[in-house]
Amino acid sequence: MKRSTMYFRMITASIARRKSRMLVALLAVTVGATILAGLVMVYYDMPRQMGEQFLAYGANMIFVPSAESDGMTTEEIQDAIGEIDASVESDIEYCYESATINDAPIIITGCDLDKTYATSPYWQIDGALPSNPGEVLVGLEQAEFFSLKVGDTVPIAYLPPDAAAVANGVNLNGEIEGKVFQDFTVSGILDTGGSEEGYFFISEEDMEGLIGAELTYDVAELRVNADAQELQAAADKITAAVPGVSPQLVKRITESQTTVLSKLSALVLLVTIITLALIMITVATTMTAVVTERRREIGLRKALGASDGSIMLEFMGEGLLIGFIGGLLGSFLGFGFAYLVSTNVFNSTITFLPALIPITIIVALAVTALACILPVRNATKVDPALVLKGE
Repeated sequence: MKRSTMYFRMITASIARRKSRMLVALLAVTVGATILAGLVMVYYDMPRQMGEQFLAYGANMIFVPSAESDGMTTEEIQDAIGEIDASVESDIEYCYESATINDAPIIITGCDLDKTYATSPYWQIDGALPSNPGEVLVGLEQAEFFSLKVGDTVPIAYLPPDAAAVANGVNLNGEIEGKVFQDFTVSGILDTGGSEEGYFFISEEDMEGLIGAELTYDVAELRVNADAQELQAAADKITAAVPGVSPQLVKRITESQTTVLSKLSALVLLVTIITLALIMITVATTMTAVVTERRREIGLRKALGASDGSIMLEFMGEGLLIGFIGGLLGSFLGFGFAYLVSTNVFNSTITFLPALIPITIIVALAVTALACILPVRNATKVDPALVLKGE
């Protein structure tokens, strides 16, 4: 029989004879490895999951025209988005124009209303989104001011900004060259509790028909799944590559995400340290009890000529075998733990990391090895003469 085979049989037989004690150590290592692997998986995937959660609160990057530009074209916006390496979850462009209703100034907004509503969970609409040409969504504040309700017809007058009448302060409802009138039907009243209540929303197609030109956009809101550093790097690239677009970060979103991630990272680190310490204490206690139980056996082996090295190797082998099995089990159980945390806390799935299996096993082996050092050293200090005399 080979020495390696004999050695393996010795340590497995020793563990089998002390099932209850060794089971406690194995359970401790498995639980610790499970928590460790699960936390590492959650920590690795946490920026993506937190990014998805924070995107629900609005855009974290916006585009506005640069100082030299009056508006952003669709091509410029798409070129700027192409400079972002991270995943762009959504982009919504807004075109704002001044108009009047019965000589009262208003702001009309042209945008993709379906996309805007899908990314604005806080929008409450009495009625429906505009789905047909000539329909308008009216903010609650403006609806109350003009006494509008769903189904009403509202005459909107658009005056091109370069019309001389604007500069001369002429009555905007008078006969002015270039002025465009169009009747719109109120399809819904928008209630958000925010600035959106002060606008009239129409489709991009209706806006193009009203102004008689291809749209140029005043603002583009983006939801980018990236942290603050990645967003800043993307903004710098866009500034250099697309002169007509000026990117800006929404600090209330990016700074909040960074703060939460840093606190969660500190929490994960603290829990990991505590878990590893508990594993070491449990394994060390178990191995100390095993050494105490086997003092007579150790004394007899030393009396028969066994070296300290062989005794240390046997006890260390038992500990490392427990560490290996516990680490292997913890790698897979950790994925289940991480999946439960992700689905219940972040409402998101998580991907298994195969590379985490050897990492977890190595950490478990290292922790059990450290925990076994003191008990193994005590085993080598057993005096055969005293032990065999029963002292």
